[in-house]
Amino acid sequence: MNISQISAFRAVMTSSSISEAARKLGRTQPAVSLAIRSLEDSLGLALFERKGRQMVPVPEAHYLHAESEEILDRLSSVTHTMRSLAGGNTGDLNVTAMPGPAAFIFPRFVASVIDDLEKVNLSITSRSSQQIEELARSQSIDFGFCDAPARLKQSAQYEIEIISAGCFVAMPSTHDMPELDPFSIRALDGVPMGGLQPSHTHEKRSVSLFAEQGVYYRKVVESQTFMPLLQFVRTGKCLALVDPLSVVNELELKSTGGEVVFRRLDCNLRYDYAILSPVHRPLSQIAHKVRSKWRTSLFNLLDRVGAEPRWETCSASSPGSGA
Repeated sequence: MNISQISAFRAVMTSSSISEAARKLGRTQPAVSLAIRSLEDSLGLALFERKGRQMVPVPEAHYLHAESEEILDRLSSVTHTMRSLAGGNTGDLNVTAMPGPAAFIFPRFVASVIDDLEKVNLSITSRSSQQIEELARSQSIDFGFCDAPARLKQSAQYEIEIISAGCFVAMPSTHDMPELDPFSIRALDGVPMGGLQPSHTHEKRSVSLFAEQGVYYRKVVESQTFMPLLQFVRTGKCLALVDPLSVVNELELKSTGGEVVFRRLDCNLRYDYAILSPVHRPLSQIAHKVRSKWRTSLFNLLDRVGAEPRWETCSASSPGSGA
């Protein structure tokens, strides 16, 4: 007994004739008749009494019809579910992103691409970049978005896609040089600056850049992330070299009420983001879909603010320098 036979049987049971059943199924009358005969042969039981052109079901046929309804309805449900899975509309999704601007931008993105939360088992968290790297290494997430690791360690546990984009200088809108674009790093000689912690790659790059240019880096406030620095910039306490997603975030949220402006730098100070994907954790279709769309969305966001984004894919098994 197969699905084709059961489908033909149900169509005959709910039709007035073989011809009507054939029309329902989009098959020929001989094909439907053959399916019924082969079903009867496989069961060793005549399911219909032939009376002229009519097919009169025997009592056993009514039992089979009740059972076949459940079988075919279940098959239809499974087929629909599998198509949803294949289309990336349902399934399990476990993702994480670093704090800071991505804590707003990334959840907003995920919410926009998931059509129906009732069909998705979603887990979305915020973790430090180091924690995200550990989660990817332990195969505990579908993918994570974070700062690129300072050094790609000898590991074959995850893949890393690096998205690099240009940084900006944040300054009060009332600053006496807000119109400079691009902005020269030499103009920051001795200017009070807000920065990240000394161990952060961006901070190290900034310090090195100032030294290369022979410019005095005068840091007056230190923060773990960029967003708190903007409040000190807003009140004129300092300027800050910030990543481009902080620019995107502020332009959309306007946490400073428009009192902070951003200018591109005339030097090659870039910020490296990363998408980390475990190697040994098979991704569902929805995870593939969301990760792919996030790549495109991220690139478009960075391009929109003039950060000149570029990316590369590499394996974490190859040592090298990240951000």
